[in-house]
Amino acid sequence: MSEFDDKSKDASVNGDGAGAKTGNGGVVVFLSFLVGLIAALIIGWVVFPAALYSEKEQPVQFSHDLHVNGEYMECSSCHYFRADGTFAGVPKLYDCTGCHEYAIGNTEAELNFVDNYVVEGKEVPWLIYSKQPDCVFFSHAAHVKEAGMDCVSCHGHIGTSTSLKTYQENRITGYSRDIWGKDITGIFKKQPWDSMKMDDCARCHERETGSKGACFQCHK
Repeated sequence: MSEFDDKSKDASVNGDGAGAKTGNGGVVVFLSFLVGLIAALIIGWVVFPAALYSEKEQPVQFSHDLHVNGEYMECSSCHYFRADGTFAGVPKLYDCTGCHEYAIGNTEAELNFVDNYVVEGKEVPWLIYSKQPDCVFFSHAAHVKEAGMDCVSCHGHIGTSTSLKTYQENRITGYSRDIWGKDITGIFKKQPWDSMKMDDCARCHERETGSKGACFQCHK
């Protein structure tokens, strides 16, 4: 074999080695990107939301099931439209004292309610899951009276619940996590009431009316 052939062979071997190194480098870069992407998604969708929200319990535990199925009350018994058309979302103390002027049961929740709020004449500082920012306007009348929607459409089967869930408050904005829902991507949402995102409203409006509507309909 000539000296020329040996050099060509060496060059070929070195060239293959360089190509292999380049290929391995590409794999490393791709894997690094993939690992970084997964880590970012975990931090953004799991770790950060967990740190962003604090948990609080309602001042009084309440069983919708006891009132709806036990006392045969309607949703409108506590959540009703006033004479001027506005909606009374959370009942005031006077809405409750018609039945609970004194304890009619012996549960810890009712005794707490009567002793600390009814007797003292203080409103219960309920934590509102669906409280919207001041710039958002929502009309129950338009949806319930005009569109004929049922409470379950947005609030789920709340009438079967025996207790109030833990309130999760955004540490930055002070608003409830229920406005956005736990699944911020919307991919794993099982029921319409799992979140109250603006795009959920837009999809429903488009489906029912053929139009997503203008921003100023809700944002004032």
